[in-house]
This record gives sequence, structure tokens and C-alpha cells, in this order.
Amino acid sequence: MMHKTHQRFIVPKIFQDLPNLVAGVSTRHGGVSQGAYNSLNLGKHTTDYTDHIEQNLFLLCQDLGIQTSQLARAYQCHGAEIWHTEIGGYQENFDAIIATQPGIIAGVGIADCCPILIVDPNQKVTAAIHAGWKGTVAQIVKKTATELVEKYESKAKDLLAYIGPCISQTHFEVGDEVAAHFSDSEKTKLGPKFHVDLKKANLHQLQEAGIDQIEISEYCTIEHNEHFFSHRKENGITGRMMAFAGFKW
Repeated sequence: MMHKTHQRFIVPKIFQDLPNLVAGVSTRHGGVSQGAYNSLNLGKHTTDYTDHIEQNLFLLCQDLGIQTSQLARAYQCHGAEIWHTEIGGYQENFDAIIATQPGIIAGVGIADCCPILIVDPNQKVTAAIHAGWKGTVAQIVKKTATELVEKYESKAKDLLAYIGPCISQTHFEVGDEVAAHFSDSEKTKLGPKFHVDLKKANLHQLQEAGIDQIEISEYCTIEHNEHFFSHRKENGITGRMMAFAGFKW
């Protein structure tokens, strides 16, 4: 299942051979949080103890060989706004973050929504994207990929992308009004209700942007809840993982 028992993060195979790259997704293992937040909760806006969240973040960053001050994160609002940054810190109301230079690690919080990481090994620019159904419908992944090409001289054929752990189609039951936003290949009826495939929908956006070097995580946050937080399975009271990407100096 996991590469090692109870490790704090997983590294996608597509990124493993890139020097100085820090990229992956945290798990729920190896932290100090308790109860519903057990144990590596990184969600700043959860009702977990603040000092536990900060300690968890420190432990993860220690493993990654970076400082917590290098992280660029944001309070996410299920929109399609992109924060382009050359500094670390915490902003409000961005669902995609582009780290425009080495030394900064872009990170997004997740607990069922789909995380997408995009890395340009040539320009040393990275993006971390949070795409729930609203962000997916708003084309946040395609928008972010296009920004990399248009603003940072990235070439789509050189970009590497990872679609991380999220709620799988089997478990993502939606109403007809949500299903209407997705193509026939991105949804299916299981019983009376539609089920949406967030991974496939965001894969299509990466492909539309000209990216073809893509890895898709096998993990579902509900099926593999022992390793990942799930907002839906845990009835809204749970922690957050972080999907992150950036180059060290």
C-alpha cells in the first residue's frame, strides 16, 4: 500500500529523479494531533490545536529538508484564483499557487478535493492546485497550466504533472445539477445518482493544455482513509493533507 509504514509523505514516481525538487503529498501519519485530527493535520483553518498544527508542519518540513517559512499556502475558497509568488507565507482566497522561483514551495490543503501538482524542470517553476468540483468546473487546472506557458516560458511538452489522492468516482455521489457540468466520460450513474470522476476531469484539462507527462495517484481518500483525511467520510471534522511542489535553492 504505502511505500513505508506510517511515513509522513509520498513522492510521486514522476518527480523522483528531479534534483532539488521537493514535491509530493502528505499523509495523516507521523503527527501529534489527536482524535478526529489524528495525526499529521496540516489544516490551519481546522479546530485542531494551533500548536499541534504548527508542530505537524515543522515535522513534515524537517523531513523534506525545508523551512516552514518557505511554504506558500492560502485559505482556499473553491474558486479559480491563482497566487503567483516569489515569497512564502499565507494568503486568502487562492486555490492555485505558482512558486515562481527556487526556494519557495507551493502547497494546497486537501481532504477529498483533487490536488494537482505541475512542475517545470527547466524554468524551475512549480504549481500546486486545489480542485474540488467547483474549481474543476471553473477550469482551474487548465488556467494554471496556461499561465505557466504564457508567463514563465514553460513548454507544455516539458511539464510534469501529478494528480493526487482524492475522493474516487465510486464514492463521489453528486446531484444532477453538479453532474450537468461534467462530460459523459467524466461521470456515470451508479444506481439513481451520478458519480463524478474528479481525476479524469482534471486529467482532461492537463491534456487540453498540452501536457502529456502525467501520473495519476491510485489512492482514494475514502477507501484509504487510514492513510488520508476524508472530509466526506469523517463528516466534516477531520484534518488536511498538503500537496506541495517547489525547488530548493
